[in-house]
Amino acid sequence: MSEFQAPPPASQALAPGFSFESAGRTVTESDIVAFACLSGDYNRIHVDGEYAKTTAFGRRIAHGLLVLSILSGLTTQSSGYRALEPNIIALKELTCRFPKPTFIGDTIHVKVTVVEKSASAKPGRSEVTFRREAINQRGEVVVQADFKMLMREETAT
Repeated sequence: MSEFQAPPPASQALAPGFSFESAGRTVTESDIVAFACLSGDYNRIHVDGEYAKTTAFGRRIAHGLLVLSILSGLTTQSSGYRALEPNIIALKELTCRFPKPTFIGDTIHVKVTVVEKSASAKPGRSEVTFRREAINQRGEVVVQADFKMLMREETAT
């Protein structure tokens, strides 16, 4: 779905197979330094260029949790998410993997796809699993995270 198209009604958007994409964002050295300061994670693969040259990656990489945070932010800024936001009750579960590294200068965008939907114990609610994939400019998935959300079926009026 293009960022400029009107999103479908929530009932259609919660169906398995529905997807949308976010805009892109470039990961900078400042992002990595700020995240290290905020989190206290000064692992040398992230902050020490000389050390990073000796690793399998050959250079510094972004913290996986930084990229997961950027994925979350890009998702919440997208029109697809904004259309669903009134229906979101809670995040119930998050599973995540990091199949490829993210380097300084990589530009990522997020593809969100509904992969599962099941009824909740309460009427008018569902548990919906959204697969969010951070994809770099080379088309590689660098983060894949499944967000299981408790959702209202329809927006209250």
